[in-house]
Amino acid sequence: MGLASQIKPISYLKANAAEVLEQLAETHEPMIITQNGEAKAVIQDIASYEKTQETLALLKILARGQRQVEEGKVTPIEDVIANLRKQWRQK
Repeated sequence: MGLASQIKPISYLKANAAEVLEQLAETHEPMIITQNGEAKAVIQDIASYEKTQETLALLKILARGQRQVEEGKVTPIEDVIANLRKQWRQK
């Protein structure tokens, strides 16, 4: 299904809310809601929203890690392993 078919006016949403929610749950595709011919909102089912939020969180973690590498804030793997072994022996 193309994006063009997922663009609906707010009046459609008001008149067909239950059907829209069903469609969102089935297709897992977002719907763009327009008002006065302009895109004003995007709605999606909760499962897709949660997946999007998880993906964004992972991307933030990756970006932070990349920034730390670029800034030289890294620890050689040998040092990490040595520290882990040291902690393990202390237990």
